[in-house]
Amino acid sequence: MPAAMEPMIQVRGVTKRVGDHTIVENLSFDVQRGEIFGFIGPSGSGKTTTIRLLTGVYEPTEGDIRVMGMRPTHPERRVQERFGYMPQLFVLYPNLTVQENLNFVASLYGMSAKARKPRVAEMLRFVELWEARNRLTENVSGGMQRRIELATALLHNPPLVFIDEPTAGIDPVLRNKFWEEFRRLRDEGRTLFITTQYVGESEYCDRVGVIRNGRLVAIDTPAGLRRLAYGGDMVNVEAVGFTLATVHNLTELEIVKEVQPVSRRQIRVSVHEAGAAIPHILDVLNTNNVEVHRIEEYKPSFDDVFVVLMQQDAEARGEVGLEESDEGVGG
Repeated sequence: MPAAMEPMIQVRGVTKRVGDHTIVENLSFDVQRGEIFGFIGPSGSGKTTTIRLLTGVYEPTEGDIRVMGMRPTHPERRVQERFGYMPQLFVLYPNLTVQENLNFVASLYGMSAKARKPRVAEMLRFVELWEARNRLTENVSGGMQRRIELATALLHNPPLVFIDEPTAGIDPVLRNKFWEEFRRLRDEGRTLFITTQYVGESEYCDRVGVIRNGRLVAIDTPAGLRRLAYGGDMVNVEAVGFTLATVHNLTELEIVKEVQPVSRRQIRVSVHEAGAAIPHILDVLNTNNVEVHRIEEYKPSFDDVFVVLMQQDAEARGEVGLEESDEGVGG
């Protein structure tokens, strides 16, 4: 397969152990070129460990990883220079100014002084740190340090970017700006591997991997994960005139899996595919003289989807319920 056609990242049967503790187990997935791949999971589930495996910081105990066709633990320099990495913790120099940190990282990537100056200025403005460029990084907030890290990861226009919790501690307005930039980079053909503590941000990704206790629970598009969690799509119907006969007639439809009353004037219909099901649902409602006020696909929040997937995995493995565990969305 030509290199341009290969996935940007290939992970096959990867396990990482430290002593007797297994951090991630039997991970297998691909990340395609030119996509935003989100990686979500509870605190301590293995998200950061996975990024460190992909960037070569850790070596897998078992399995094989290829990034841009090479093992990341023994990359050529040209490969290292072709990806950016924003770690979860601040790793730059507190005794340098914001601008000096960016200039230093740019020099590590071999950027000339002529090319460096406008690019550093551009990135400082993007992360809204231009006014703080001469402040020592030890004197800026944690959120500002996150923004510095992001700027350094994007400085050299890498085709592949690993971003660990990019919007932690960032206000909602700037968070949206970051995601606009991530989508722009994706549209230019770049590949982004992003972990996030904000589960709702999974909606902005092309595909999402869900990890729990070091094991992959699912990989799919956001819409695909919803269908996986709920066994299909859901349709909300607001109307007047519901009867038990109406509900029975709806359940008789082959495309309908379940009908749940929400209120006297609202039901939720579980179906295989919402677009195809809505005309048939309307036919039944009209035949039963139900006055429909609104009918539309219902999309549960991704927080709800995440909780359902976690619960399903716990039940499948015979583990305690989430309410009895210490799991929560985070790093």
